[in-house]
Amino acid sequence: MEFFKIKRDIPFMRHALIFNVISALTFVAAVFFLVTKGLHFSVEFTGGTVMELRYPHAADQEKIRRSLEKLGYEQPEVTSFGTAQDVLLRLPIRKDVAGSGTSATVFNALCAAESGAPKQVQQTTDKGESVTRTSCVNAAGAEVVSLQRVEFVGPQVGDELAQNGLNALIMVVVGVMIYLAVRFEWKFAVAAIIANLHDVVIILGFFAFFQWEFSLTVLAAVLAVLGYSVNESVVIFDRIRETFRKERKLSVTQVIDHAITSTISRTIITHGCTEMMVLSMLFFGGQTLHYFAVALTIGILFGIYSSVFVAAAIAMWLGVKREDLIKPIKAKDETDGAVV
Repeated sequence: MEFFKIKRDIPFMRHALIFNVISALTFVAAVFFLVTKGLHFSVEFTGGTVMELRYPHAADQEKIRRSLEKLGYEQPEVTSFGTAQDVLLRLPIRKDVAGSGTSATVFNALCAAESGAPKQVQQTTDKGESVTRTSCVNAAGAEVVSLQRVEFVGPQVGDELAQNGLNALIMVVVGVMIYLAVRFEWKFAVAAIIANLHDVVIILGFFAFFQWEFSLTVLAAVLAVLGYSVNESVVIFDRIRETFRKERKLSVTQVIDHAITSTISRTIITHGCTEMMVLSMLFFGGQTLHYFAVALTIGILFGIYSSVFVAAAIAMWLGVKREDLIKPIKAKDETDGAVV
């Protein structure tokens, strides 16, 4: 599908050096923020307690934070979850409080702040199952806050998740390198991997600079960006190989410019549709999908940029040529095997 066709090739490679200098500076800045500030890992990696509460009215988040600070939590994470009545708490592990008792201590404190008392309530679910739910009721018997969900992640589990996430990232990178080396040749594999790592490090740099929470969903987004970005690079590399076959009089730079220009219509359609979906998650997906969508948005934008100005340019500087992609045709033996 093609909305429009550009008749004259755009000289992308003429400006490749300038854009690559900008990329290098952005990359160095991202590494600097990762080293100096580090990532703000969620409790899934560091260990801690996640609590989901529901209030009968819009929750007063400042009041909840003050209650948590009185318990000794510094800068507690209190966010809306779905609606203004639902609140999500992420509490780090404290050495002076047993992990299993954190949720009870916190809920009792929040209940007291609402002038209520904790109470166990028997409730029948839609499936007819009888469950016990922790609730907080005031003197009039009205429920002022209820505990919907509690999850506790121990520090050992958090370390395992971090190690598994790092292993997943390494496996994806190695798999992409093998795939590109088999499908094309080593110059394209090296160029694509540098471009992909450029995207990943810049995403992580954004999260380090703004101290956005880095959770398992964000890690999933980073892995998705790796696959997404390499897909765009493969499309351009494929078009470069095709142009080498068709246009034998063009120079290497002209071939790359022609290949990128011929994919612009597809790029706009594909990434435009994807970005609309991701922005929908960003604006309407709630807190759970917020940073997932942020990571994808940054990754898609830099993935398009790096495929054109980083991957293609590095392949050009590595000296890719027609002979790397098209095997020379062997001259036919005129004797055809006959012996005189």
